[in-house]
Amino acid sequence: MAVPHPRTPRPRAPRLIRPVREPATVPPPLTGPWAPADRRLDAADMFPLPDGAHGPEDVLVDPEGRVISGDEDGRLWWWPVGAVAGTRPRLLAETGGRPLGIELDPTDGSLVICDAYRGLLRVTPDGAVRRLSEAGEPVHLADNATVGADGTIYFTDSSDRFPVEHWRRDILEHRPHGKVLAYSPGTGRTEVVAAGMYFPNGIALAPDASALLVAETATHRLLRVSLPDGAVTVLTDLPAYPDNVSAVGDGTYWVALPSPRRAIVERLLPHPRVRQVVALLPTVAQPRPARYGLVALVDGDGRVLRTLHGPTGAYPMVTGVRQHGDQLWLGSLTGSGIARVPLG
Repeated sequence: MAVPHPRTPRPRAPRLIRPVREPATVPPPLTGPWAPADRRLDAADMFPLPDGAHGPEDVLVDPEGRVISGDEDGRLWWWPVGAVAGTRPRLLAETGGRPLGIELDPTDGSLVICDAYRGLLRVTPDGAVRRLSEAGEPVHLADNATVGADGTIYFTDSSDRFPVEHWRRDILEHRPHGKVLAYSPGTGRTEVVAAGMYFPNGIALAPDASALLVAETATHRLLRVSLPDGAVTVLTDLPAYPDNVSAVGDGTYWVALPSPRRAIVERLLPHPRVRQVVALLPTVAQPRPARYGLVALVDGDGRVLRTLHGPTGAYPMVTGVRQHGDQLWLGSLTGSGIARVPLG
């Protein structure tokens, strides 16, 4: 039975951003391996959250055959993996915060939750919630995680300046406020693996545990972070903004891409004063993600192997992606439910 947690107060964001001048960049077209030949995301099966709930940012399939996701009000929900489209979920737990990335701890079968307001959490099968990230390096915006065979949890702290609901301000400010952290279950401490990143988001461990694949949203790049030294290598520049990453297990990875790159955002980079003004506008007047569904399968060097598209935006702003057998499950930061598509 889920145990309610008191709602964690939402942190306030700085009113003014402090942008720096950067060279303008130009979004490349969706051509070659990025061409929208496979448009199956527009025909995805939908699995709604309960009425009024939104924001199933990530998705995970656990060993019990439960498809698990969260919502913006701090609840975790699950659906049977074989459920028919339209099936309503059951409540698993309440974090009291805002769950984002969801991972399985292979050492004990518990869930590891990146909560935007509470940090790193562990959720046991009975719905009990315990906070992990309390000693060592402070955590500001826990976003996505990956867990090693020894239980070490590597996770992204996307911004030490802006809370999750103000992610647009972080993108407009365009400063390296993020880092990759590691939590040791043996010591209970959180340490820095690599710092100075531009909204690091998705993260996945290589099969041999020698490195991490990290998605850097603000600079639309995939990075390799070597272990244990934390050396960062840029693998590729993407035509879309990457979000969560999940390992398939064979050395390939699915990357969720909430939106193709927006030319207006990249044209603003050389104009910090204009960006300051834009950040003060109402959200509806600021540059917004394109309503377009997109995920990509890449190898360990960032080479694109396959892309799936949803040009009509039937399931927009895909932020979570997970392969289970011959099916792909999707989550969305703004959606009202999760989605499923066949891979065959």
